[in-house]
Amino acid sequence: MGIELELHSVRPAPSDWAGSRASLLRGSYEHGEALAQVPAGLDVNGSGRLQRVDPYGDTRFGEQEARAALGEIEGLLRLCADAAETAAVTDLAALLTACAATPGSCLWFIGD
Repeated sequence: MGIELELHSVRPAPSDWAGSRASLLRGSYEHGEALAQVPAGLDVNGSGRLQRVDPYGDTRFGEQEARAALGEIEGLLRLCADAAETAAVTDLAALLTACAATPGSCLWFIGD
């Protein structure tokens, strides 16, 4: 199980997701396993955004959701068990920051 990340400049229509590469700004594909492990430690009954990421399906954040999720990064970093998980969360933070700063963008969490 792993989670890949893609930052898109626009939020394509649902029918366009499968083949959409024209709007791709940046992808993160190397931290999948580690990225899936860290949010598993979050309280599923909490009010945060990141515990809602589906590790088996797709989850999409717009710029407002990304901005809200940035507040959860510090807590995620405390949950990291090793350097691989820390690198995954650091990369996630960079993509959340870019999404929050790009009007109309979308961060796509692609689950296994």
